Amino acid sequence: MNAQQSSTLNQTTTSTSGYSDLSDAERRLSNEVKEFADTVVAPAAYEYDTKRELPYDIIKTMGEMGLFGLPFPVEYGGQGKDYFSLCLAVEQLGRVDQSIGVTLEAGVGLGAMPIFRSGTEAQKQEWLPMLARGQALAGFGLTEADAGSDAAGTKTTAELVNGEWVINGTKQFITNSGTEITKLVTITAVTGESTRADGSIKKELTAILVPSRTPGFVVEPSYDKVGWHTSDTHPLTLTDVRVPEANLLGERGRGFANFIQTLDEGRVAFAALCTGAAQGCLEESIRYANSRNVFGRNIGSNQHIAFKIARMQARVHAARLAYYDAARKLVAGRPFKMEASLAKLIGSEAAMDNARDATQIFGGYGFMNENPVARHYRDSKILEIGEGTTEVQLMIISRELGFDTL
Repeated sequence: MNAQQSSTLNQTTTSTSGYSDLSDAERRLSNEVKEFADTVVAPAAYEYDTKRELPYDIIKTMGEMGLFGLPFPVEYGGQGKDYFSLCLAVEQLGRVDQSIGVTLEAGVGLGAMPIFRSGTEAQKQEWLPMLARGQALAGFGLTEADAGSDAAGTKTTAELVNGEWVINGTKQFITNSGTEITKLVTITAVTGESTRADGSIKKELTAILVPSRTPGFVVEPSYDKVGWHTSDTHPLTLTDVRVPEANLLGERGRGFANFIQTLDEGRVAFAALCTGAAQGCLEESIRYANSRNVFGRNIGSNQHIAFKIARMQARVHAARLAYYDAARKLVAGRPFKMEASLAKLIGSEAAMDNARDATQIFGGYGFMNENPVARHYRDSKILEIGEGTTEVQLMIISRELGFDTL
């Protein structure tokens, strides 16, 4: 690799830290997390992926760094920064290990953020400090066998009996629900029904906090997943689970609105994770193209390889600009629903496309699990599914454009 190629690679691998529209504090944070990702997370990624274990030592360090508390006020144990700062951290982690990136993204966006947005002061004081310090994790129990994209299909029920919610049902694909440090899961449940004017049934959907040690709350065995092997994901069974009436999160019957807000915000951080994955594939491809020699020259000197990498760079750039735009609007309190879906759509496709191209560039080496691009290839498909499928994002975007789509 010559000096010019080395300089180019260095500029590319700076990722978000090289963007002029970041403040000094944002750039420092991005660089700090990047160094941690490169020196601590990346070297351990293959080992934990093979073991299919969540690395609690790494999660503990992330907690000590304040990453789980980035968007929360200091009075709740947070860092007093904002959601954009969280996105920068998620991107840098996602470059080297999507499982660690999604553990942070889901732990904050799906676990702690609903309590911060909708919880009572007592609920915030009880739960947020331990979640913000990374001493505990929380999950968000929305998805069921017949309910995910269509929340109206929710079958889990919660009945108020003598001052307690009695919950029965099942949930699936719940991230951070069964770790050693999981303390609670927010469950969405049907708490009543009403009849619309047209005779159809409208379900009253409510969010309820369920501590993970509650009797009847069963964490089923973890899934045998294609990717994200280090991330914790379980189905849940709730049988006559009883929690106090005060565990209601937000207003009764407002569970649908609450989870829509949670998903809209979560998609912005998820898009940052997608961008990180796409960036990681780009970095690995540049490095390999400059070091792999075939027929007496490096493969990057072949136009079809160089052009493939150029397209990878274009995808990363577009994905990053998209999530930056959505995150800035979120933080400013401006409407961001369509921007969040655009960012998630663009980012997830960038990650999947870059993973495919990176694997092709590496050839046989790209098919070996110890290679980061192989793990990105396995991991990236879920990015087009999780937190709203590609089809759901297209539906949201088309509706925001004024089309009445199903």
